[in-house]
Amino acid sequence: MVDYLGYRAKMGVTTPSTNTVVQPEYDDMRPPGVTNHLGRMHIENIPTTDDNSFDKSIELIDAGLDGAVERVMTCEPDYLVLGISALSVWGGTLASVEDLRKRMKDRAGRDIGVTLAVDGVREALKLHGIKKKISIVEPYYKTIEPKMEGIFGELGYDIVKYNHLQGKSPATYCHLTDEEIVNAFKEIDDPSVECLVQFGANLPGARIADEAERWLGKPVISINVVTYWHALRSFGIKDQFSGFTSLFSKF
Repeated sequence: MVDYLGYRAKMGVTTPSTNTVVQPEYDDMRPPGVTNHLGRMHIENIPTTDDNSFDKSIELIDAGLDGAVERVMTCEPDYLVLGISALSVWGGTLASVEDLRKRMKDRAGRDIGVTLAVDGVREALKLHGIKKKISIVEPYYKTIEPKMEGIFGELGYDIVKYNHLQGKSPATYCHLTDEEIVNAFKEIDDPSVECLVQFGANLPGARIADEAERWLGKPVISINVVTYWHALRSFGIKDQFSGFTSLFSKF
């Protein structure tokens, strides 16, 4: 007997308690027969005003990860998704990505597939045929740069531009207007840039990324889109639909 609503897949998603974007964006992309179930990493909505306070917010999220995995596993999901992108790059190496995946699998207590944001971006860049140069926008601070450069350098990519939006607390990363999000993408564009990448799972970029691909004429990767897309594809769900970038409509 399979789950009545999640008869194709139940996705267990761990995300910070301050995040208000992962749940609605993932649900907007949810195919029929797939359900999403969140386990929250409890953190306080601390002020983030500089590198040190941002680093502290990631430490708090990391400390809450194991409990969130344990909680979401009680609904017996078929697959696990890490719904925070900064934590996926925080170790700064591809080896650290694998360590984080193993940690989640070990905490889950059984063999289960796990998608991290880096997995999706790596696969999407390959499918889009991106050779070298990318730009990144996120709600973080400059402290994220060496971690991003470590990961993407190993993958063979150069980061041409950053746009650190410097959200004032984890829960307010999403306090933006359409115009501000559009301008955030435009500010990292450059004729030499092959692909724009939006990190920050609490930055609502999914639908604007879809539009941006048309008016910029190049791939735009939104982190919630690419992470959820990778999780579905890894579990064998191949539904294609429009509205969430060319990843979902073409690949």
